Amino acid sequence: MNEDVFNGSIRRFLKTLGVTAQREIEKAVRQALAEGKLKGNEKLPAHATITLGGIGFSHEIEGEIELE
Repeated sequence: MNEDVFNGSIRRFLKTLGVTAQREIEKAVRQALAEGKLKGNEKLPAHATITLGGIGFSHEIEGEIELE
């Protein structure tokens, strides 16, 4: 295994994941605000799961997203 290729590949994946997830979360929160589903001062529980096919790997992350 080439460590440089491996690490670069992981970083590219995580960068894409982060940028895409942030964009989608922002869109969903703005829509919920526009529809009156949120007031704008909430703390929203967040959950993410990353899986790797072929090796049975799964990692879960719990957190919170604050709007104010």
